Amino acid sequence: MLYIYILVFITGTVLASFIHVYVTRLIKGESIVFPRSHCPNCNHVLRWYELIPVISYLALKGRCSKCNSKIGIDSFLSEIFTGLAFLLVFIVYGFSYDTLLGFLIVLVLLSIFLSDFKEMIILDSTIIVGILLEYLILYLDGGLRSVYHSFMYGVFAFVLMFLIKILGDAIFKRESLGGGDIKLAFFMGSILPYNLFLISIMIGSSIALPYALYIAYTKKRSELAFGPFLALGLLIVFLLKNDIIELLELLIK
Repeated sequence: MLYIYILVFITGTVLASFIHVYVTRLIKGESIVFPRSHCPNCNHVLRWYELIPVISYLALKGRCSKCNSKIGIDSFLSEIFTGLAFLLVFIVYGFSYDTLLGFLIVLVLLSIFLSDFKEMIILDSTIIVGILLEYLILYLDGGLRSVYHSFMYGVFAFVLMFLIKILGDAIFKRESLGGGDIKLAFFMGSILPYNLFLISIMIGSSIALPYALYIAYTKKRSELAFGPFLALGLLIVFLLKNDIIELLELLIK
């Protein structure tokens, strides 16, 4: 199993490296294919051995091999996080379709984290591709019936979040939720049934509260990047969904 764990971790780091390039370039309006990966300071085109996730950053000591300028640590941290998150998902669900869904959630979370915290935006392509891949996984697992139920739960989540936005806008006299958060809710609802979706919203909001209080106190930013916390709530509930369902059943009895 050790070899499988290592393979899962490596897969996570490789996909994280791609997601980082994808988000960074799309935010700048650049192609994700051209030009080749290069140093933003001296435009040195990176060789294959400078693109190995995690290892290259450590070997280069976080600096460009040509101009010695510092390389942003966000890519390195993204690779470590995604590799470990992939490993955690695999440990929980093993060889199953749920594992594939878990991997997808982690990648969507990473994409949203990179784009929303940096630019206060959730890329439409992230949500669209995420939903399409999710439907593909659900179709392979449970057929069209599974996809239909997923779609209906997604509609419920989308409508609920949209109503929350309308209420929040009226109360605070300003935009309370961005369009990206509402679209993300559709993705979340497509994965979780309505009761678990509501729990994920509560968990995400609880995690976001200290950060919201911090930025309000320091006045470093007037808006809160809520998307990453919603996606984190989704991942937490997805990993614990079987335990949560058992607990809910006990409470109902």
